[in-house]
Amino acid sequence: MIEDILTRLDALTPKAKILGNFIVQNPRRAVFMTTRELSEACQVSEATVVRFVDQLGYDGYGGFLQALRDIVDTELTLPDRIDLPGQAGPGYELLHQVLLEEMNNIKQIYETVDLRDLTSFVDQLADSPSAYIIGSRLSFTFAYYLGWSLTKVRKGIQIYKGSDKTTIDWLTIAPAQTLVVMFAVTRYPNELIHIARHTIRQAHTLILITDSSTCPLIQFAHQTIITPSRYIPFNGSPTTMCCLINYMIQELASQLGESMKDHQEQLEQAYLENDILFNMRRDSPETR
Repeated sequence: MIEDILTRLDALTPKAKILGNFIVQNPRRAVFMTTRELSEACQVSEATVVRFVDQLGYDGYGGFLQALRDIVDTELTLPDRIDLPGQAGPGYELLHQVLLEEMNNIKQIYETVDLRDLTSFVDQLADSPSAYIIGSRLSFTFAYYLGWSLTKVRKGIQIYKGSDKTTIDWLTIAPAQTLVVMFAVTRYPNELIHIARHTIRQAHTLILITDSSTCPLIQFAHQTIITPSRYIPFNGSPTTMCCLINYMIQELASQLGESMKDHQEQLEQAYLENDILFNMRRDSPETR
């Protein structure tokens, strides 16, 4: 986006040029501004802001802010995030803000998600003999959540950490065209980029689940599912990612139907024989 604005500056009108220069020089301010605030900061009309965004090829001001948000989010350091608007304030006020932001994120994914992409992913999970689920740092949270949930409905699931160098070993000796599902969220660890590149070299199928169209792993993926956030989080925004994972598990379970029953019965028998889970009848105070 920044490069695009810079290359267009000379061809823009004087007022649009003021807007372009302001955004290039102050992306961290502009990303939190409404059209009115941006127009006032640059002393131009709101109509000029709308035309400027349209000239850049974005689908409205919201699309422009989303693209700018992705850039800013990727480059912000931890100290930068502490200074983000809304990070400080009374407890209830901050709680309400966080909840509202996550509800808006869910609304956005509800309105924009392509069900065909999700269906294709679930179909591959159902058909692949095995699936490797990989994440690193924050994204390992989602990898583990999906991977562990998948073990409850089918066999052949492996969960790996991108920070574990042996992941390269397992991908190297995995059967050809193994399904690899990788989670990557900003700020994208270089180790995941290395693993994604190695995955493709080994002729595996890579499905990427990420939070932004600027994710550097997209170039390696056969299929990408993006769950964008409207806001720049202090340390990740898990809600939409978890919602999609819940959908994927339930959709896969409905597809597997009876074939899943034996698998789950084996698991329950193992839990019972090895005293894995709390049993209300057996473990209640009255029966101890």
